[in-house]
Amino acid sequence: MDLELRHLRVVCAIEDAGSLTRAAAALRTTQPALSAQLRRIETMLGGALFDRRHAGVVTTAFGELVLTRARAILPGVDGLLADTARAARRRDAPGRVRIGSVGAPLLGHLILAVREVLPGAELTARCRNSPVPLLEDIAAERLEAAVLGDNPGQELPSGGGVELWPLVTEPVFALLSSSHPLAAREEVSLGRLVEEDWAVPRPDSDRTREYWSTVFAMTGGQPRAPYEAEGRQLVELVRSGLAVSLCQATYIEVPGVAVRPLAGNPLWYRHVLAWHREGPLAAYGDEIVRKVGAGYLATCAASPSYARWRERHPHSGQLTDR
Repeated sequence: MDLELRHLRVVCAIEDAGSLTRAAAALRTTQPALSAQLRRIETMLGGALFDRRHAGVVTTAFGELVLTRARAILPGVDGLLADTARAARRRDAPGRVRIGSVGAPLLGHLILAVREVLPGAELTARCRNSPVPLLEDIAAERLEAAVLGDNPGQELPSGGGVELWPLVTEPVFALLSSSHPLAAREEVSLGRLVEEDWAVPRPDSDRTREYWSTVFAMTGGQPRAPYEAEGRQLVELVRSGLAVSLCQATYIEVPGVAVRPLAGNPLWYRHVLAWHREGPLAAYGDEIVRKVGAGYLATCAASPSYARWRERHPHSGQLTDR
């Protein structure tokens, strides 16, 4: 019998478990079968790897030598297998590209960009309120790309094989009922807005509420927030005049709702594109960024309040060069 990688994994599993019984359970085999396999491995290698005792097994000096080499070999082999699997996926045209997104105006533009660079792929998408699980999904290769976002001082961490590309940083605007007295103004003071009742999203791992609270504190107070809501429910609370809130600058006004800049631009939001460095979209990163950036500018033009703000602030809210 020749030594195989699976034999080294068995030896490592026995040492990790500390007993043949526990190792057998972890390996989904029986204790007698594992004991017999260990004897064959020891015969092949030429010495006992473990002393069998009533409380479990203890590694022999010879076993320490084998285990030291095994633990040096196995990570490299596992890395080789992972790299070749990724290379094989990149070699073949991907049958499906999975995209994630937070609540942002870029998802449609990203899907259209991916369709252009990979016309034969089937695209799927799922949305989350927080960017953190989406970032984890890309690192684990459960997603190929995502639209993410973060706030100043709370930037998303890089790593895990994920490429992050900050597309643009834009101001955060006020969301009001169109009948609210402040809606008649070109811009709204955050200090004045804090005096109102608020509708706010529930706290989650994107730390938006924490960021808002930090900026609110600079105005000398915290808003009363009797309503916790998101999406359509939040908009309806604002439309009815029960509350005010904040929104992305690209939010397009709907009947009954007004979007206004905040005086002094105290709050900012950064749009970020992400994909896996070893994924099928890595080779098209520059092209995808350009296409999504063009789509973002078209969205800006469709938001009258933000379009006017950009005219008054020509050096802010610009796309990041790539």
